[in-house]
Amino acid sequence: MEQRAENGVSPYRTFTRKEWAALREDTPMTLTPSEVSALRSVHDRLDMTEVEEIYLPLSRLLSMYVAATQRLFRAQQRFLGTEDAKMPYIIGVAGSVAVGKSTTARVLQALLTRWPNTPKVDLITTDGFLYPNAILTQENLMEKKGFPESYDLPELLRFLSGIKAGVRPMRAPVYSHIVYDVVPNERIEIDRPDILIVEGLNVLQTGRPPKDGKAIPFVSDFFDFSVYLDADEEVLKRWYVDRFLALRLTAFRDPMSYFHRYSTLLDNEAVTTATSIWNRINLVNLHENILPTRQRADLILKKEESHFVSEVTLRRL
Repeated sequence: MEQRAENGVSPYRTFTRKEWAALREDTPMTLTPSEVSALRSVHDRLDMTEVEEIYLPLSRLLSMYVAATQRLFRAQQRFLGTEDAKMPYIIGVAGSVAVGKSTTARVLQALLTRWPNTPKVDLITTDGFLYPNAILTQENLMEKKGFPESYDLPELLRFLSGIKAGVRPMRAPVYSHIVYDVVPNERIEIDRPDILIVEGLNVLQTGRPPKDGKAIPFVSDFFDFSVYLDADEEVLKRWYVDRFLALRLTAFRDPMSYFHRYSTLLDNEAVTTATSIWNRINLVNLHENILPTRQRADLILKKEESHFVSEVTLRRL
């Protein structure tokens, strides 16, 4: 996990689950078992122990980071003599398809919202910034859906820039996993949150720097903290196939579902189909675009086949 330089120094510190859990100290558990169950995706696993040992220590760390950032912002205000409004603290959550990003993002939102000062915590996914299927089809990008080129990056950057600038309200497009497309003329309103969580496959992606030195912003430039969810490739593939099988019996049954045609597949046919999609699209995206960004994260959560985190890696300051 740790990427060491030739001199043996790593920019990260790695903790066992037990070591990380001890860092919770007296951070209170503010979620009930039923609330934790509701936050869990249908194919994921999450229980009270996971929240207590992994996410409560992370919540404690983030509370310290947010407070320190606010102090730094006030110091800059005094130096510049300005009265700028407080900027939202933005947290990025990245990782492969099927790794559990949505569950992690929702748990963080629920915990952060219940800090003693009850901050306003919003959550968006970058799915809404995918180009509509009509455009992806026209550009021959449907097989690249989820790859960096399938996103309306200028629109996503405009949105994040507005959030950081304190523009109110900002509106983000909405994505439907049922129809597998951006919903026309539908927006979610984000109005000056204290904290914004941005979840997506490629949120830590960067491009090749320009030779002329002109500024080109990346999505991660707007993040104050970032989390990467990690798991071995074979484990990710099994989770993806298992999720496909579960959705075949649930969401795919909806006649409006883009994947309705898969709802009648037999078990072996469904496994073959899901494996093909994984190898042809998601694995390629993981290798080319997602995994290379892992070492840009501030925190890496390593998950085992059980879906539970076994190791936590934190970037040194």
